[in-house]
Amino acid sequence: MQLTARLTVAALALTAGWSHAQAVFKIGEINSYKAQPAFLEPYKKGMELAVEQVNAAGGVAGRKLQLVTRDDNGNPGDAVRAAEELLAREKIDVLTGSFLSHVGLALTDFAKQKKVFFLAAEPLTDKIVWENGNRYTFRLRPSTYMQVAMLVPEAAAMKKKRWAIVYPNYEYGQSAVATFKTLLKAAQPDVEFVAEQATPLGKVDAGSVVQALQDAKPEGIFNVLFAADLAKFVREGNTRGLFQGKGVVSLLSGEPEYLDTLKGETPDGWVVTGYPWYAIQTPEHQAFLDAYRKRFNDYPRAGSVVGYNAMLSVAAGLKKAGSADTEKLIAAFRGLQVATPFGPITYRAQDHQSTMGAYVGRTKNDGGKGVMVDFKYQDGARFQPTDAQVKALRKDS
Repeated sequence: MQLTARLTVAALALTAGWSHAQAVFKIGEINSYKAQPAFLEPYKKGMELAVEQVNAAGGVAGRKLQLVTRDDNGNPGDAVRAAEELLAREKIDVLTGSFLSHVGLALTDFAKQKKVFFLAAEPLTDKIVWENGNRYTFRLRPSTYMQVAMLVPEAAAMKKKRWAIVYPNYEYGQSAVATFKTLLKAAQPDVEFVAEQATPLGKVDAGSVVQALQDAKPEGIFNVLFAADLAKFVREGNTRGLFQGKGVVSLLSGEPEYLDTLKGETPDGWVVTGYPWYAIQTPEHQAFLDAYRKRFNDYPRAGSVVGYNAMLSVAAGLKKAGSADTEKLIAAFRGLQVATPFGPITYRAQDHQSTMGAYVGRTKNDGGKGVMVDFKYQDGARFQPTDAQVKALRKDS
């Protein structure tokens, strides 16, 4: 009977899952896995690799990390409901995740209302750390402001006067375009914006968009479309000769998630932010690349690095805080330094934005395969507004 009783208790414990009384930190993660698989499947692998490495090294203060994921269907309401379930049922210690900017903003507000720590791993809108920023929310990936600021010097160097813009008509696209206009105008006062196409996310009418841009006769094009929208835009633009003789600056388009899809349709010479995993020659990245390939028999994407860095950040924050207490985590993340495959990053105390950077280079059609060439890593710390600007933007610090 004693043996049976012990087995029953063990089975119940496994059924119920880990509890706070056991040696584990529960990380609740919410994302648009079904809506954005190209980025988020590699992202999940990156998270899993980091959790495995942290746990293999003894965990955090003797406690292992346990990852609990939920799908938000690309919907802010579903994301909030998932967050509520993770807190109430799963009793998570840390909340993280989100990809789409409007979903990230919903979780940012949730964190403020519920007074829970939230690490926004991927959403790029500036509002997460500025206008809608709050003391409970931190963000890992370089924002739209930061990535656009990395591209603007290249755009200005083209000396193109007439610019056309195309973007997905939701928070991320709107934010990126506003920043591009402001920064390019400051760098090149005579610039003119002659056309602007705002398309529904995931539903671009590429033919009409390309025609509208052609009719405006631009000299340069700023593109913010991504995923399937980007592929349709590039295909139609190539067919109609839209890009010939024009300077093109394109946010995120150098990421393998999107270049791998474009393949032989990859245009030459676009200035992009991205992730040339195949050509980064640093010890930190090589160690990550080797571990990722060994674990998944695959190469990493940009999402892989974001997911990996998110879990490394959570582990570093928990270690520094000494617990999962919300106030202690907030204190720990302000100024937190984390070693990543891109080198060390810091979470700024001013706005809770990390200094993770991005690679800027040019696209090349390399024998039917899209790659980045002539690239350089841009440290995110160099592309952030001043403390005074941040203070003016943030309502809640």
